[in-house]
Amino acid sequence: MYKGEPVILASQSPRRKQLLEQAGIPFQVKVVETAETFPPELAIPDIPVHIARQKAAAVRDLCAPTDIIVAADTVVVLDNNIIGKPKDREDAIGILTRLSGREHRVVTGVIIQQGTKEVAFSKTTSVHFKPLNVAQITYYVDHFKPYDKAGAYAIQEWIGAVGIDSINGCFYNVMGLPVSRVVEELSGF
Repeated sequence: MYKGEPVILASQSPRRKQLLEQAGIPFQVKVVETAETFPPELAIPDIPVHIARQKAAAVRDLCAPTDIIVAADTVVVLDNNIIGKPKDREDAIGILTRLSGREHRVVTGVIIQQGTKEVAFSKTTSVHFKPLNVAQITYYVDHFKPYDKAGAYAIQEWIGAVGIDSINGCFYNVMGLPVSRVVEELSGF
């Protein structure tokens, strides 16, 4: 069980909040809008770490020097291309159509900072969707509206239960936070 200080979660993701609650980590949310940009030469595993670092830096002025800041970003990768959040219904349907019957990677980058101390890491999970038909994809998009989710889906929702036939790696990483590794790293603060 986590016995450390409360943390500052630099994310408004309801899934990250839920995972910290499940892990028994006391926290409060502080968020400042960030551009979520990255240099084009970065390797894919470094991109979500870079964006997480931007999120942590954006809230630093709202925090005490001794506060522990946790920031994360998640990207979905298919054919070595990052798939972001869908722009609209048609984009969500298109993304899920491309993921259908294929394996993709979910990479979450995490930054934990306190003062000048920083731990940075990324975690990768491979996810395989069964072939999905148009009715399944449109049902999911129309009922669950996955517009705030990288890759246009949430593994813990209906599409994960009926459409994903295997994962290799951390389930919670696909939700947006490799919480067991976060707890492990927080023990050093």
